[in-house]
Amino acid sequence: METKTEADSTDITERPRHDKSRPYVCTVCDKRFTMKRSMTEHRNRHTGENMYSCTQCEKRYSSAGALCSHKNIHTSKYKCTECGKCCQSNKLLAVHRRSHSGEKPFECTVCSKQFTLAGNLASHSRIHSGEKPYKCHVCNKVFSHSGNLTTHMRLHTGDKKYKCHMCDKTFSKSGTLTKHMILHTGDKEYKCYMCDKAFSLSGDLTTHMRVHTGDKPYKCSPCDRSFSDSSSLQRHKRHVHSNRRPYHCPYCGKLFKTNTELQCHVRIHTGAKPYSCRHCSERFTRLDQLKTHLLKSHNEGTWLTCQICQKKFSQNGNLKKHLRRHEGVKTYVCSDCPKRFYTASELKYHQLIHLGYKPFCCGSCGKYFRRKYTVKSHFKRCFDKLGCLTF
Repeated sequence: METKTEADSTDITERPRHDKSRPYVCTVCDKRFTMKRSMTEHRNRHTGENMYSCTQCEKRYSSAGALCSHKNIHTSKYKCTECGKCCQSNKLLAVHRRSHSGEKPFECTVCSKQFTLAGNLASHSRIHSGEKPYKCHVCNKVFSHSGNLTTHMRLHTGDKKYKCHMCDKTFSKSGTLTKHMILHTGDKEYKCYMCDKAFSLSGDLTTHMRVHTGDKPYKCSPCDRSFSDSSSLQRHKRHVHSNRRPYHCPYCGKLFKTNTELQCHVRIHTGAKPYSCRHCSERFTRLDQLKTHLLKSHNEGTWLTCQICQKKFSQNGNLKKHLRRHEGVKTYVCSDCPKRFYTASELKYHQLIHLGYKPFCCGSCGKYFRRKYTVKSHFKRCFDKLGCLTF
């Protein structure tokens, strides 16, 4: 008869006794362990608990083994002879030396991108597969990297262990602290050798270089569009393929996908126009409206030109939408039929067909229409027939 031992917490489960290989299973990520202690230390990574503290630099770790490896940095046991950097182990030192030699032995079979670590290749491969094996046990959000899950857990625990030594602000991510420090130092040490543009973070430079190389490794599975960075892909999925609208207007109840869209909408009710022109008294509710005004009225800025048909645009977003027509890319897909569209507004008007909604009414004959410009044309024809109005 099979028996199961009771786990000492909700985060630890135990397989049947006859399976003696790795009986302890993490219910968050399904990783298995031979010892209960290893399971407990692993669980601390999900909960954000760092119980083991270094006496020399006050860094904290979730396991005794991680702390022991960290202490090798202070003893200089594994030190690079070229740059003097100290590593936690001989294996990490060998990996570090590849930064000097330029060796990248691990190659992606899909896009041929090369990596110095097998783990980095495995993480990169999830971009192509869309796999997200790491799940938060509090809110069920999933992640493609374990580090992202660990960082996310700090939102639930409230842990902000990264502190700015200049203004005492604290942060849950080391990257956020690094970006914050730029406010104090103003350093931009990473420079593009192709256009001399400078960046404060190496990751920003890496993303920027894709402008020159044309590399777009982040691919959207529903519509096959590609992006140069992961944030653009996530923003695209949220705007185009997701129907989730968590932000609602307190005045009219209208729903929005992002907080930025909501804030712009609220200004319709409040009448706020925070963006003012430096040349005249004109004020605007959105920044893009101000930029367009400066370009058209005061010739301040640069027109963006389509290289195919030479059409000019004041906003980069409008140029991108226009280029989709040349490329034949119809990103926006109707959820009720197979039709596809170039822009969100085209899809929005099309969906009114399925809803049977006609919001625009002709003031002359009372007929309803789906589009504003259609009712304007119809209204003109009505008055022309009556001879009452000439446009």
